[in-house]
Amino acid sequence: MLIPVEWLGDFIELKEENEKLSDMLTMAGLEVEGTEAEGNEQVFEVNITPNRPDCLSVLGVVRELSALTGRKYTLPEHNLQGEEDCPVKVIIHSPLCRRYAGRSIRGVKIGESPDWMKRRLERSGIRSINNVVDVTNYVLLELGHPLHAFDMDTLSKSTIRVDTMNSVGKFSTLDGVERSIAPETLMIWDGERPVAIAGIMGGLETEVKEDTTNIFLESAYFDPASIRLSSRKLGLKTESSYRFERGTDIEGLVTALDRAAFLIKELCGGVVSDRVDVYPSPYSPPVIRLRYERVRSFLGYPIGDTEIKSIILSLGFSLKEEVDESITIEVPSFRVDISMETDLIEEVARLYGYDRIKSTIPSAPVAVEGDGEALSPVLSSREIKQKIESWGFSEAINYSFMNPDSLDILGIPADDVRRSLIPLLNPLTKEESVLRTTLIPSLLKNALLNIRHGAASLRLYEIGRVFLGNGEKLPDERLHLGCVMFTSPGQSIWEKGGDVFFILKGIVEKTIRHTTSLNVSFNRSEEPSLHPGRSSDIFIDDRKIGFLGILAPAVKDRLEIGDFKPEIGVIEIDIQAVGNIKVPAKKFSSIPRFPASRRDIAILLDRDFPAGRVMELLDSRGIDLIEDRWIFDLYEGKNIPEGKKSLGLSIVYRSPEKTLTDDEVDNLHADIVDFLLRETGGSLRT
Repeated sequence: MLIPVEWLGDFIELKEENEKLSDMLTMAGLEVEGTEAEGNEQVFEVNITPNRPDCLSVLGVVRELSALTGRKYTLPEHNLQGEEDCPVKVIIHSPLCRRYAGRSIRGVKIGESPDWMKRRLERSGIRSINNVVDVTNYVLLELGHPLHAFDMDTLSKSTIRVDTMNSVGKFSTLDGVERSIAPETLMIWDGERPVAIAGIMGGLETEVKEDTTNIFLESAYFDPASIRLSSRKLGLKTESSYRFERGTDIEGLVTALDRAAFLIKELCGGVVSDRVDVYPSPYSPPVIRLRYERVRSFLGYPIGDTEIKSIILSLGFSLKEEVDESITIEVPSFRVDISMETDLIEEVARLYGYDRIKSTIPSAPVAVEGDGEALSPVLSSREIKQKIESWGFSEAINYSFMNPDSLDILGIPADDVRRSLIPLLNPLTKEESVLRTTLIPSLLKNALLNIRHGAASLRLYEIGRVFLGNGEKLPDERLHLGCVMFTSPGQSIWEKGGDVFFILKGIVEKTIRHTTSLNVSFNRSEEPSLHPGRSSDIFIDDRKIGFLGILAPAVKDRLEIGDFKPEIGVIEIDIQAVGNIKVPAKKFSSIPRFPASRRDIAILLDRDFPAGRVMELLDSRGIDLIEDRWIFDLYEGKNIPEGKKSLGLSIVYRSPEKTLTDDEVDNLHADIVDFLLRETGGSLRT
C-alpha cells in the first residue's frame, strides 16, 4: 500500500525523520518495503499482512504511530447535519450484509477534483475520474472503508435491496465487461434489477456520469467469506473487495459515509440528506481478560504491569475492569483480528519491541541423584517414528477399539491386566465394543488383510494409546509402540537368510539406544500369544517395558492362517514405562594411548541358560582391563549335544597405562573363562 507521508501528518504530529518513521513501523510489524520520492513528497510503500485489515488506510497507520510515539491523533472533519429526509428506502434480505447505511445528495455538480486530491490519489496509485468518484476513493484510502456512489435518478422505485442471485445472470460492471453472475452471489438491487456486485464493483447502468445531478452514497458491511468467494469466481479483484474480504470496521462505516458526504458537499455542492442506517444486529465488542503473569510467561521477559496496560490502551482497546493481576478490555470494532488472550499478548510484544526482549537459552532442568545418575527422558514419538521407519516399517493408524474376543485368540489369561476392559456406550460395531488394551490385535488384523491379498512381506508399526480399566477411577491411558512383520525368503535382498526374531531384537535394541541411550536386556518370555522358544520380554534395568517374538502356531491356527509359512513377528512396548528410569551420567575419557587385545570364547551351555546371564556374570567381576564385550554367535544344531547351545563371546582388553603383553592377556582371559565355566556349569566348545 502506498501512503504519502504528508497525508499522515494531517492526522498526527510527525517529529521524526522519514527514515526513523519507516524503521518504527517496520519493527512494529508494518513493514515499509521502500520510500519513494514523488517531487518534493515522500511516499511509503507499506506491506500489510492479511491479518491486519485495520491498517489498510492512512488512519490505520496513524493509529500505529500514535501507539508507538504516545502522541494523540485527530480524525478528519466529517460532522454534518442532514438537510432533508433520504428518499431511498433500504432493505436487507440476506444475512451476508450485516449493516447498510447511505445518504442522498441532490444537486451535485460533476467535474474535476482539486489538485491536492488528485495528487494524493495518484501518489497512492489511483487515477482520478471525477470529483464524486474521487471522493469515494479518497475516503477509502483515508479511513479504510469502501464506498460506492449511485446515480440516484437511475434507481428504480428509489429502493436499495441487498440480496443474493437466485440463478445465473448477466451483469455489466463499471469496467464495461458483461459478467456471468453465479447463484448465491451477493448483489445490490434497486426496485427491479441488480445494480452492483456487493463489495466488489458497481454496475454500468447506475454509474456517476458528467450529467449526474443526484447521487446515493453507500457504506455497508458485507461478509468477508462471501466477498472472497464471489471475487474468486468472477476473477475480479478491486480495492474494495481487497478490504471487504479481509474484514472492515462495522462501526466505523458511518464515519466513512459522513466524511465522504462532507467532502462531496464541499467540492460538488448539493443538499445532503439524513443518514439511512439499517443495522439488524448491532456490534457487541468481544471482552477479553489479560493476565499480566500470562504475558510474562509467554514472552519469557519481565514486562511490568503498568507497561502492559499502557501498551494495550494505546492501541485503542477500552478498559472494562482492572484487578490486581489482570485487566479486562473491550476490543474495538476495527480490530477484527483480536479474539483471545494470546492475540493481546502478541500486541504487547509487538509494541514493546521484539528487539528489546533478550534472547535466552531455554532452561531444561534434569533431576540428578547424588550418585551422578539422572532420570531418563520419555521416549520421543517423533524420534521413534524416524528410527522405526528407517528400518522399512510403514505406519498404521487404527481405531482405539477392539473386539474382546481377540484376547481369547491371543490366549490372554483371565487375570491379565489386558482383561481390564472398558466398554463403549455407543460402539461403531457390535464386534469392536471395548477400548483396546493392546495394539497387537489391530496390527494382526492389518497383517491378515495383507496376507489375504497375497502380500509376501510386511512391516507395519503403530504408536497409539491403550486403555486399561482402573475400577472406579479414571482409566490408565498408556502410549504404546506396536510392530508386526513377516517376510518370505527371496523377497528382500537385505533380509536374505535373516531371522525375524533376531531382526526384531535388533530393531528394539537400536531404537531404544538411539532415542534414550539406555541399554536393553532380554529374558525368555511367557507371553501366551508367542512361541515359547522364540520370544523375549524387554527390560531396561529390572523394569519390563514390553515383549517381542514370533506368533505361536496355535494363534496362527485360531486366526485361520495356520498354512501361512512365514513367521509373523510382533513387538509391543510401553513407551511411558521408560520414563523415570535412572541413567548413568555420561562420562568422557581421553582417546586410548595403548593398543587393545581381543580374545574369543565359545561355551557350551544348557539351552535354557540365558545368554544375558553370562554377560551379567562377566560384568560382576568388575575387571577394569575389560573395555568391551559382546555376543557374536549363538548356535544350536549339528555337532552340538541335544539340549545344549553354543554361545560365542568376544572380550576386548586394554590398559590405560601400558601395552598389555600376550601373557598378561592370556592369563587374565584364562581366569575369566574358568570363572564363567564354574558359574554357568558350561564347558568349552572345541
